[in-house]
Amino acid sequence: MERSLDYKGRWRNHTVAFRVSDKEAKLLDDLVALSGLTKQEYIIRRLTCRDVVVQGNPRVYKALKNQMATIYEELKRLETVSPDNGELLYTIQVIAITLEGLKGEDE
Repeated sequence: MERSLDYKGRWRNHTVAFRVSDKEAKLLDDLVALSGLTKQEYIIRRLTCRDVVVQGNPRVYKALKNQMATIYEELKRLETVSPDNGELLYTIQVIAITLEGLKGEDE
């Protein structure tokens, strides 16, 4: 296997793996999509307590649109939103923060 540098000139030759539940995997995939980062970069930033700064691009806007459609369908299905819907509430909070940040980019 040929070694190669990443885009910032770093050797990345260590693999870190861990198991997650289906719910955790879905939440992680949603958060990664909303960030506009690769899953690897998102996880590294979160694990090293660095900010995840979302740059508006078509991929992020599509992820926001898809998440909002999913949330809308889930809210229509629910009679009430309770603390038991933690993942849904957390995703809504992340979307609100992301949209607020993107709004600031336009100004």
